[in-house]
Amino acid sequence: MLIAFASGKGGTGKTLFATCLADYLARYNSDVAYVDADVEEPNGFLFLQPRIKRTERMALPLPKLKAGVCSGCGECQRFCAYNAILAVRNGVIVFPELCHSCGGCLRVCPEDALEEWPREVGTFSEGMSGKLTCFSGRLDVGEARAAPVIEQLLDRIPGNGPVIVDAPPGTSCSAMAAVKRADLVVLVTEPTPFGLHDLRLAVEMCRTMNRPILAVINRSDLGDERTEEYLNGEGIGIIARLPFQRKVADAYAAGRLAYEYSPELKDAVKLLAGEVHHGR
Repeated sequence: MLIAFASGKGGTGKTLFATCLADYLARYNSDVAYVDADVEEPNGFLFLQPRIKRTERMALPLPKLKAGVCSGCGECQRFCAYNAILAVRNGVIVFPELCHSCGGCLRVCPEDALEEWPREVGTFSEGMSGKLTCFSGRLDVGEARAAPVIEQLLDRIPGNGPVIVDAPPGTSCSAMAAVKRADLVVLVTEPTPFGLHDLRLAVEMCRTMNRPILAVINRSDLGDERTEEYLNGEGIGIIARLPFQRKVADAYAAGRLAYEYSPELKDAVKLLAGEVHHGR
């Protein structure tokens, strides 16, 4: 079962719940995996502190001109919807930052003048935190597209047991790439006007992708009732509510797994673990 923790905005606590649940499950189950899919700002390893056993560079295929065979007909340029390739006299210019690695330009070229070569865009890491297997992707500085790195990261995860995915915040392409394979999406939100606004967007994203949803309300005692009223009105189950606690904030700021310091957070994690065991 793959459970993705997502949020409409940053700072709601999805990494808090994702790391705590992954660690809790691994204490009682084998083959549990944690995946930090927030490749632009991965920070789950700060709390799980895995011993890294493998790192690999991640690459995407980029078209490249073969020597001496291009007439500059422009078929590749006309095909590319992203303006990533420009036909010039007897050659082409490729713009790597715009290329989506679809391979279409190779297919439409009448002269078979193009080939693909790997362009490195990020780093894959694997490690162990106790019995928990931890995976992470990190997008290279300056790269604009996170979704392909997330997709490659998820392709490398074995499906032998529960998989906890820490998705990027928001509802962009990268967030969609992280949750589209999920058996369950847990939306972590907070009862504030900003939290409710972005929660609505996240719910719309998940429903567009036909993903089952549950919700966690973090810092539940600091806002109003509108977030809970919205979730009830949409028929979305609230699996846990966690009031604001200084001890949780202190543990999190120190890079510790906060459920070891908060009985209320541990109870919430147990409720989430129950959803995994029941295979919702």
